[in-house]
Amino acid sequence: MLMTPDMLFLFFCLVGAVDALHKQWIPDTNYENKTNWDREAVPCGNDIAHFPAQRKVSVFVETTHAVREMRLPVDGEFILNSGAGFYVVRGKDPGCGAGVTTKFRDSESLHWFNPALWQAAATLEDLQRGNFLFSVHEESVPCLHDDVVFKAHSSFRMDTGSSQSSIPVKSVSVLGKRFESRSEFSQYLSSRSGQLQFQGSSVVTVGNQECGDPSGCDCGNSANHQQICNTITCDSLSCKKPLHPVGHCCGVCGAIVTIHYAAAFNLQTYRQRIHHLFLILPKYKHIQLGMSKVFKSQRLMGVIPFGTSPEIQVVIMDGEKGPQSEDLAWDILNDARSLGSNLGIAGAEFLTSSGSSSEQTGASAGMVVGVVFGVLITITIVVVVVLIRKGVVRIPSSLPSLPTLGSLMRSSDVGDLDGSIDHGFDNPIFDRANMLPDIPGMYGAETNPSIAMTQTGVHFVNPVYDDNETDLNA
Repeated sequence: MLMTPDMLFLFFCLVGAVDALHKQWIPDTNYENKTNWDREAVPCGNDIAHFPAQRKVSVFVETTHAVREMRLPVDGEFILNSGAGFYVVRGKDPGCGAGVTTKFRDSESLHWFNPALWQAAATLEDLQRGNFLFSVHEESVPCLHDDVVFKAHSSFRMDTGSSQSSIPVKSVSVLGKRFESRSEFSQYLSSRSGQLQFQGSSVVTVGNQECGDPSGCDCGNSANHQQICNTITCDSLSCKKPLHPVGHCCGVCGAIVTIHYAAAFNLQTYRQRIHHLFLILPKYKHIQLGMSKVFKSQRLMGVIPFGTSPEIQVVIMDGEKGPQSEDLAWDILNDARSLGSNLGIAGAEFLTSSGSSSEQTGASAGMVVGVVFGVLITITIVVVVVLIRKGVVRIPSSLPSLPTLGSLMRSSDVGDLDGSIDHGFDNPIFDRANMLPDIPGMYGAETNPSIAMTQTGVHFVNPVYDDNETDLNA
């Protein structure tokens, strides 16, 4: 029976989500690993197995080995599997050749915070099957709620040095034993094997609880971001606009889908959904997809930081055939839009390294509509103005006429003509007749004929021009 997306979602809900990811350390210091020897071959009966005297090392030996000679370090150990050991061949080993000295390689430079030295999977079974998950650099290194795994039949040596005093994780499995108690693991670190396997200024601690938030938890490696990135060499990119995912040290070519989630969202269930719906398809065979909860910085006007906002970041990196990243981004977006209410998704959008985004289609359509309306309005205004000037269209007389500039200026200068006019301050020389002081002969015509009083004010008479000469019609 073919399962529909709704049935698939219900199936994942019934199965339940994985509590934490498992991060497995890749390198080892096993005797049988030929990459641990400078000649890329395990010593045989005619060879000299050389361990530098001053180098500390913990070596796991799985089977028996013949050697001609062994040069051992001052401080080191062999962890022997059941039935494992060494013996010396009398005479020549016919299948070994002439015999050489082969040296065990240095493992001092292997750092906990190197993302390239870890593999991540949802379960222990997936680790064994090689079903690994891709993550941004910060989350490739063990996070606060992860289970750390060292291979059961294996030993190692790593540098845990960092700017932090401790490296907290959920649990650590060494030589097939899982440590979840802080005190018990501290005892192991104090043992001879623990001191040879873990060296550095930071102490690995266990006992963190599993992530209690279904939408995911903060990885906790942001404080070690620079140290993580110091171990990374970024490749040159050919894409138009490389993307910079949160928690990653390098730009990437591909796409970033941003998921805005609601209360019902479950990160592990959604990760499994995306894998079973899309990543198993042949066209997405070479795609790398990483999904995690991140906290993006919020900035006022794009400059002033004022907090962080949690969201789900889906990083899609191009494989051998680049264009598939945008196709997968559209598939994820359409799935989120069609079943968002069932998945606990409130919204989603994406951006690609080619410069395209999920918002471009809507923005382009809105821009086209705006331009069309703008052109139509402009044409309408021009046509109406032309018709009015030619007299084809007349403005109805019932409409109130608009005030002219002159009328506005006069009204602002004079004010209400029916009201009283402000005369300013009183001048005893130039004033109304009834306001003049009662001084005999002061304004009379018999004493000063050059001054005349009328109802409209006081006038000066110029003797050069008499009344007859002022008549222009004379």
